[in-house]
Amino acid sequence: MQRALFAGIFIATTCAILGVFLVLRKDAMLGHGLAHITFGGVALVIVLHITPMIAALIIGVVCAVGIIMLRERAGVHEDTAIGIFSSIGMAIGIILASLAGGFNVDLMSYLFGNILAISAAEVWFSIVLTVIACAAITLYYQEFIFITFDPDSAKASGIKVRRLEIIMIILTAMVVVLGMKIVGLLLVTALVVIPAAAGLQMAKSFFHAILISMLVAVLSVIMGLWIAFYLNVPASGTIILLSAFFFLLLFSCRIIASRKKTA
Repeated sequence: MQRALFAGIFIATTCAILGVFLVLRKDAMLGHGLAHITFGGVALVIVLHITPMIAALIIGVVCAVGIIMLRERAGVHEDTAIGIFSSIGMAIGIILASLAGGFNVDLMSYLFGNILAISAAEVWFSIVLTVIACAAITLYYQEFIFITFDPDSAKASGIKVRRLEIIMIILTAMVVVLGMKIVGLLLVTALVVIPAAAGLQMAKSFFHAILISMLVAVLSVIMGLWIAFYLNVPASGTIILLSAFFFLLLFSCRIIASRKKTA
């Protein structure tokens, strides 16, 4: 339980920070596509008996860069490139799961999450990747904001937009790998998108949105683990439902505040 809480707070923080950028860039489904891609990678490493987290990270990063290259060289939109890679990842995962004798316990834990079974090594791995992701976002914070709101002007001003987009998609792949043990590959996109959407409801600035998003994500993990422990329900679903509850709460507060202003 202590390992789950410690890793959950770190990962939720990273998901919340990166989620604000992705939601504003209208790339919210990027995480969903990378989750499908990572499913094929996880199935492969389980069949080959390789350390899932590291191998899934490598596969996710390679495919993330592949999405950028396919978009540029094949002349297709990003959602099309994501759809191609995610379909291939899911197909590979289904075939490998069938060859391995079906969806075993390990594969199911990565699909639906199993935060209470997280190991000490996975906790440290999550902390290291979280630090790397937060350091990259801090280092390129102003540039990320620029390309989020006006990529064309950012390119005209000399900012290397392509390099920053590659960094962003690699960070998203890292977040997907981090979140697969917390809420599972099927729900990891929700941990990225919902707290960010909640933070944007009441935010007065970009940094304010990040702070609210972080608060929603961390509270969802802490309260979700507490409820899951005492009610004996899946932690992954509980965490996501709590984040959705906070979103609806903040959305309602924004509607009420806007009506008071117009009145």
